[in-house]
Amino acid sequence: MRTLLVDDHALFRDGVASLLLAWGHEVVGQASNGSEAIEMVETTNPDVILMDVRMPKVSGLEATAEIKARHPEVAIVMLTVSEEEADLFRAIKAGAQGYLLKNLEAPQLRTMLEGVARGEPAITPGTAARIIDEFLMSPGGGATARTQKLTEREVGVLRLVTEGLRNREIAKELGISENTVKFHLKNIVEKLHAQNRAELAARAVREGLVPDLPREPSSDGMQRDMPFRRR
Repeated sequence: MRTLLVDDHALFRDGVASLLLAWGHEVVGQASNGSEAIEMVETTNPDVILMDVRMPKVSGLEATAEIKARHPEVAIVMLTVSEEEADLFRAIKAGAQGYLLKNLEAPQLRTMLEGVARGEPAITPGTAARIIDEFLMSPGGGATARTQKLTEREVGVLRLVTEGLRNREIAKELGISENTVKFHLKNIVEKLHAQNRAELAARAVREGLVPDLPREPSSDGMQRDMPFRRR
């Protein structure tokens, strides 16, 4: 996977680059700010960009929006120290395919990037829960009208997306191929006008397009929401 690294700390970039090379990835370039990243995408043709949020000149959020507008096929994953929800949701709306914190362990990063290569979002269960919580707090509407746009199969796929299943797992659950899952997801995204899979799942829960998320008993006997199935 061809990867472009964007971060204003050279030492951090070099460290991530070493990991990627050891995992068999190709690091096609390094940029120190969003402005450089926008220019380098044109010459390096990356498959994925690991992008910091806060950088001088042009921020990672601004660069993400600009790059996605020009090259929607490029996957962008934010890799940052920022835990602020404003940054998280701006990244999603800008088109980021993932939002990871820099305290992530190396094996977790590798797993997330393998998922990105399959077209899956790079979002931890904790971050996904924050996304869903935020959308649940926002006033929804038009659920019935939106649901009527979806076929029965699309609703089934959407339900499994909100439970955190990957494309391969959805295919196995429904007895269909992964390509068919991708086809249904493409249609669902277009019908619901979602920017990406993370927003799709959050909107589905917010607007009541799928049943309530499953719950599990905790050690204190209380019921806890399970935004994603446990692996």
